[in-house]
Amino acid sequence: MADSDTSYAVENEEQLWNELNKAVATECPAEAHEAIDDALRSWLYLASRCRDEFSQSEDDVATCSQSLLDGSLFQTNPDYVRTQIIYSLLQEDETGPLYVIASFLLLDGRADEATFKRMITEGCFHRLLELINGRKEHDPGLHRLLLELMYEMSRIEQLRIEDLLHVDDGFVTYLFQLIEGLSDDAHDPYHYPIIRVLLVLNEQYMVASTTAMNEPSSPTAPMTNRVVKCLSLYGPNYRTFGENIILLLNRETETSLQLLILKLLYLLFTTKATYEYFYTNDLRVLLDVIIRNLLDLPNELMALRHTYLRVLYPLLAHTQLNQPPHYKKDEVQKLLKLLAGSGNAHFAPVDETTLRLVDRVSKVKWLCEDGVGAGEVARKFLGISLSHTDVASNVSVVDVAAVMEKPGVQTPSRKAEAKAEAEAKAEPGAVAAVAEADVKSDSPRPSTGSETREVKEVKETSKPSRPKKPLPEVPKHRHGIPYVPAGHENGTRSSVKKPPPKAPPPRRKGRIKHTTTSETVKSISELVI
Repeated sequence: MADSDTSYAVENEEQLWNELNKAVATECPAEAHEAIDDALRSWLYLASRCRDEFSQSEDDVATCSQSLLDGSLFQTNPDYVRTQIIYSLLQEDETGPLYVIASFLLLDGRADEATFKRMITEGCFHRLLELINGRKEHDPGLHRLLLELMYEMSRIEQLRIEDLLHVDDGFVTYLFQLIEGLSDDAHDPYHYPIIRVLLVLNEQYMVASTTAMNEPSSPTAPMTNRVVKCLSLYGPNYRTFGENIILLLNRETETSLQLLILKLLYLLFTTKATYEYFYTNDLRVLLDVIIRNLLDLPNELMALRHTYLRVLYPLLAHTQLNQPPHYKKDEVQKLLKLLAGSGNAHFAPVDETTLRLVDRVSKVKWLCEDGVGAGEVARKFLGISLSHTDVASNVSVVDVAAVMEKPGVQTPSRKAEAKAEAEAKAEPGAVAAVAEADVKSDSPRPSTGSETREVKEVKETSKPSRPKKPLPEVPKHRHGIPYVPAGHENGTRSSVKKPPPKAPPPRRKGRIKHTTTSETVKSISELVI
């Protein structure tokens, strides 16, 4: 922490930022560790006080962390500064400095993955478990930040076996219980930081189990996947988690996070105890999302397409979707034919793994009652003969766990690419058409009627709409003589009041009484009176 002189010197926010900028701008030799430590203590104290007394939002602390990353204090000896801050995370207990330390490590790790790897080596995962478990009520903002730090650190590097052994059933159950409760963050009503931690823990368990299978020197006892175990035993109590991961898959465009969700879905649909963990309506939404994403994936993303197909088979075969009435049966069959290359000119030639996986999905009992398997489609349309070993897909946890992608990579969209190409082609054509229309209007050469109409249409669409001019005022005089409106016979209003109409003459003599010439016909107004 900072010394007492600094604590008494700072009295307002402006002075705090001035002192903080001085601390991060400290210039000293790389080997002057004591001077670096003093400057770091001042920065940590000022940043902590900024959050406790002067901060208006969480961005202020992030600004403090970024200022240290950009300052000469960090640039002089970045490895030593990182080491000192990591050790502070392992030793600090106060919430104010912990928030600043976690904010700095999160920003630094996103810019340089070596920071997260160093944190794993120094044993920060176990420390984060202690800080997260059961301590949300103490400081919700710090709790959320520590969850993000654990997620980012765990998805960069494989955790050590001793780190995963520290994760117990109580910690996983605690996270599921938080998801079932109401969120205290208006910007995060679905508890995404907690969901991402559970997803990355599941991936770490999968990677650890496949590593144990491939390495003879690994422990013989398999490691228990605490996430799947909790859902197997208490799944009906934590259905909100299932709803939220389907919602997240529907919205997510980052490839690595899609893979995390698909890996957990694969385990849930291949574990008998969790076959019916999801509600039926949620499964239908999931099937719609998978169909849409498979059709929208570009040809080069084969690994992601294979993972979707590996999840699709147990989804259709093991869950409530295998019960009638079968949802989207025709759409699934059309999808399989497209992926197998039947009558489709927009997809690249199909690889053998895709054919094998598509054939496996097409052999789901309720799909193949009146459908044709992908192996038959491949034989008829592509001239490819799949052997028995190729048709029987060797799907395993190893295949699903091995699919990886760097964090931050966005999944391209076939539909978005086609739309961008269409817009790129349309823009030069529209400019040329407008230019051609301008040339035609200036030249004396007569044009045909169709050309004139086309030019008018192009000009009308290209020019912005002009505001309508107001109508001219009615003249108050006519040739110097004041204009006095008169009555009109066409029913318009007039200032002269018309007399009431007279009674009509009798149509027949025998049906009405004759009037003498001396009698006058009374008006309608007189009759009413």
